[in-house]
Amino acid sequence: MTKKRGNNEGSISRRPSGAWRAQVTLNGRRLSFTADSRRECQDWLKKTIHQIDDGLTFANTKITVEEFLSEWLSSSKTSMRPRTWAHYQQVTRTYIAANLGKIKVRDLRPDHIQKFYNGMLEKGVGVYTVLKIHTVLHSALSHAVKTGLMGRNPASLTILPQEPHEEMQILDESQVCQMLVAAHGSRLETLLHLAVVTGMRQMELLGLKWTDLDQVNQTIRVERQLARPDKDGVKFASPKTKFGKRTLALGTTTTTVLRAHYENQVRERKAVGGIWNEHGLIFPNSLGGPIHPHNLLRDFKKVLRLAGLPIIRFHDLRHTAASLMLNHGVPVTVVSRRLGHSKPSVTLDIYGHLIPSMQVEAAEKMDELVLPVMLNPGRW
Repeated sequence: MTKKRGNNEGSISRRPSGAWRAQVTLNGRRLSFTADSRRECQDWLKKTIHQIDDGLTFANTKITVEEFLSEWLSSSKTSMRPRTWAHYQQVTRTYIAANLGKIKVRDLRPDHIQKFYNGMLEKGVGVYTVLKIHTVLHSALSHAVKTGLMGRNPASLTILPQEPHEEMQILDESQVCQMLVAAHGSRLETLLHLAVVTGMRQMELLGLKWTDLDQVNQTIRVERQLARPDKDGVKFASPKTKFGKRTLALGTTTTTVLRAHYENQVRERKAVGGIWNEHGLIFPNSLGGPIHPHNLLRDFKKVLRLAGLPIIRFHDLRHTAASLMLNHGVPVTVVSRRLGHSKPSVTLDIYGHLIPSMQVEAAEKMDELVLPVMLNPGRW
């Protein structure tokens, strides 16, 4: 008479073909696993019994990666920023589900994921994209571990490609002047000016509203950033970090430039009449709506070409602002606050190599401080 197995009992047997099979009973139903070696079956049996002890149900054993990711995205929507969630959804649909979606979650192994990553790189998918895929998959599988679907996160056991080092491209003072001269009279003139004197991020600049500007006290508040435009219309989000909300002092020249920009915008609004779409933005497009980042980059490159300057990213203007401040003796603590970093050490980690060496000045200063006072010039 065959003995009925309980939930925490299993068996391993050899098939006529020479393969090995492991079996375990869960909720009165049998789970099976076939492999070429007894060791693989032992490992599977051990892992499965452990998962059963952690609350694994028969229904959960049938969930595929694609099904699980869909449920995970649905439950995570309220805890993520809309832009982040939309990006995770795109990565999941385009890459992960298309390649790993049919595998059952509990059967997903590190070698499956490693082969997937390697295949993406071989097909020419960029390193940053593969790293983003890993971020999404690792986050999702961490949730699977918490809910008992998996005993460990297989994505943690993969080897990731090394992140390529991108050199900062920074404009010097004369190049900044060339850029602003080339932009004079264009819709980008004030935007580029403010980018360089404040070091704001691109989306912070595009999210600025006139209510953020205090002309009397010559300050401007960073309260929000523009979320990437989508079919649902204009959306704003909080700054990148909690330290991103900040108030920046403005120079008299910058305040004057902004005042002239406002007067130009009033004339522009009158010229287009009823088709102006008012959002209160300091830097809107020609119809009052938000500027699309792709259009901004296109027009920015036109200015650089007109000025005869190297083509750089818009984000490099932030690096340029940091470089100019640090090279002209602005304290790191002040630079850090203006950039919206959490602490000065972050600023130093990113821009420390830009600070000019002051070894000679330090040596001379120390000589002055410890210079002995000669009480009797005639005696040693």
